[in-house]
Formats: sequence, structure tokens, C-alpha cells
Amino acid sequence: MNKQSEKSYGISRLESKTARAAIIQKIATDFNLMPIIAEAYYKQISTYFDQHANIQLTSGQICYEAVAADEPAGKHIALARKVSCRLTLNDVNEDFQILANYELAGLRRHRILRLTREAYDQEALLSYEDLAILLTTSPATVKRDIRYLRKHDGKFIMTRGAKHDMGPGLSHKTRIIELYLKGYQFTEIEQKTNHSETSVMRYLRDFTQVATLHEQGFPAGQIRIITKLSDRIIREYLQLFSEYENNDRLFQLINPAEKRGMST
Repeated sequence: MNKQSEKSYGISRLESKTARAAIIQKIATDFNLMPIIAEAYYKQISTYFDQHANIQLTSGQICYEAVAADEPAGKHIALARKVSCRLTLNDVNEDFQILANYELAGLRRHRILRLTREAYDQEALLSYEDLAILLTTSPATVKRDIRYLRKHDGKFIMTRGAKHDMGPGLSHKTRIIELYLKGYQFTEIEQKTNHSETSVMRYLRDFTQVATLHEQGFPAGQIRIITKLSDRIIREYLQLFSEYENNDRLFQLINPAEKRGMST
């Protein structure tokens, strides 16, 4: 900018009269901070606002704060990192038909499936209490609905409680990878596990990275450092690799440019 023009028009003085400048001045005064520190605070708070309050929604959607999926069990809820999720509470394209065919209980279960899937796609997990307040019902009813979906429809519902109460059995990620290696199509895996294609693809990428590093001779400890996956997941993935070592789909994951049985 031309310095003479800037001085003539008082540009710097005008810039100090913006809402941004006013907020920075208030932060500096209220917290007894240097202006440069107050400006840094303003920029960081603006980032938080964009992440948690400036969420674009469409008809039937709400913004809901849920606990991040990677937060460990036992951590106080007030200290846990939150994710602002865009959730579809009412989808006119399918909810009315579900209501007509399966009545209120069926619609509630359908929404449980959708809400938990959408939250997990955004790297968050809903609790029974979250689902209860969203669906204006009780946590006990939500638990009963989830048991029904698991028993009668074979659905795996990813809630905060489900993730942290899995125990020593195989993780849902490993089960999904195994379904893929057994030849199931993406749509079948999505229906069986209540996971979106985005989540399935994410698990496949992680598994492929672990398998490729293992093929290259990296030990499990180094694989964990490179991939940032847990010891448990790496152990399960390596066990799966061992069990399906001659599997065509596994071969294609690790060697996407080659065809089995052909030399390069």
C-alpha cells in the first residue's frame, strides 16, 4: 500500500475501529495482556468458534457436541475433548416411510443407527445419554433398542459405551477388515456393521499400512510409531495378516499395481 495514501486517508486509524480491533482491545484490557498477546488469543478463539459454533446445517440437521472418539474411558467428561457434530435428526426422504412401515419404535431405532454412524464418521462417539436427549426418550429405552438391533438385525452400534466395553475380543475394526478379506462388498459391510464407506475405507488404509510395513520387515514397535495405532490394533492386524496371507484381496491391498501369479 502507498504510505502517503495510507497516511492521507488515515487507514491505520480506521483499521483500529473494526470489531476485530475492539475485541482485541477488550481482551487486552480485561486480562491485562499486551496487545500482541491479546491478538494471539483472539485468533485462537476465532478458530474455536469456527470449529464449534460456525457449523453449516441443512434442513433437519442439528449441531451437537460429542466426546471425541479417541478419548479414553474413565476421563472426566468435563475434561474430554469435544467435537461439534453435524447430525441429521429428521430426514424427510426416509423417516416418514420408516414411520409408516415400522411405527415409532422402528423410527427411533433407525435414527439411532443414523446418528451413531454420522457421529463416528466425524470422529466422535455418542453415549446412551446423548441419544436419549436427542430422541427425547430414556437411556434405558436406548439400551433396549440397541440390544434389539444387535440381536435381530446383527447391527454393531458404535457408542461410547460400546467402544470402551468391548473387552478382550476382536475390535470392530478388525471384524470389518476380516469381512472385506472374506469377499464381502462395501455395501454389505456397511449394512452389517452400521459403518459408512468412509469409515471402512479408513480402516482398510490403516490395515494396508500395517501390512505393508510388516512385509518390509518393520517390527511391531516401529509400526506403532509410524502408524500411531494402538498396540492392540497392530497385534490384531498382524494376526489377520498371518491368517489371510494367501488371500487375493490382501495381495491386492499390498500390491495394487500387480496381478496375482504374474511377475513384474
